[in-house]
Amino acid sequence: MRLRCAVLDDFQGVAHQAADWSAVTDRVDVVALREHLDGEDALAAALADYDSVVTLRERVPFPGSLIARLPRLKLLVASGMRNSVIDYAAAEAHGVTVCGTASSSTPPVELTWALLLGLARGIVQESNALRGGGPWQSTVGADLHDRRLGLLGLGRIGARVARVGLAFGMRVSAWSRHLTAERAAEVGVELAASKEELLGTSDFVSIHLALGERTRGLVGAAELALMKPSAYLVNTSRAAIVDQDALLAALHQGRIAGAGVDVFDVEPLPAGHPMRSAPRLLATPHLGYVSHANYTTYYGQAVENIQAYLAGSPLRRLP
Repeated sequence: MRLRCAVLDDFQGVAHQAADWSAVTDRVDVVALREHLDGEDALAAALADYDSVVTLRERVPFPGSLIARLPRLKLLVASGMRNSVIDYAAAEAHGVTVCGTASSSTPPVELTWALLLGLARGIVQESNALRGGGPWQSTVGADLHDRRLGLLGLGRIGARVARVGLAFGMRVSAWSRHLTAERAAEVGVELAASKEELLGTSDFVSIHLALGERTRGLVGAAELALMKPSAYLVNTSRAAIVDQDALLAALHQGRIAGAGVDVFDVEPLPAGHPMRSAPRLLATPHLGYVSHANYTTYYGQAVENIQAYLAGSPLRRLP
């Protein structure tokens, strides 16, 4: 009996081109699903006949209740080596092996700067005006040189974002609960005395923290009120780190100059979601990890994981 593998959220239709699946297709039928499956009932119905599933990042939750409704499922491959929306205990209890893949920090660093520069120079507004017969120059760009970039988080991604800021001649500071002066000095940035100081003194604030109980809602209405009216906020990490209602209010009321956002409380965003029409917002549909190199890694190692599982020696097991 041939096995079946579902590849979720292949929005661009590139899963089969990004890797060579021939190593497993002699035993496995690989089906790429281009439409997002929203909700547990839809997932349970669509995946009922699959033995393995490849899922991208943390877009699709696999709680115990869903895993229990997928009796054929034996292998779950998630891109990246950390996933907070999979119930590992339930997977183990139901005999489901969970594996991950490598993931590069380069694409989210680059997207962070695409958003920051797009905000600072009004790229989308000016481009749309030029193409649509609008005014010739309607914005005045915000300078980067000698302005302060404040980073919430100085891990792998935050440190690389910091180095780009330094190359632009920015004054860079960082804060997180456990960040030390030694770590900040190692990257070449200042350690902010507090979250409040960082928010109040920065011209650009960029978030690079993992989502957890201590970071959920870390930036709310009170924190946004500390920011300069001329400052910009960029979030390419996780939506729940920022109170979404508070951010929308700040954008509508002009309390900050703008925001660049790649992550949302619901993904994909529903057609009528207020983030789709918010003013002063440069938004992208969670492109932080989406690049040729990352997709080659994700899908290439997914093939390796399936092949290794079939051979009885699973690779890159999670958690």
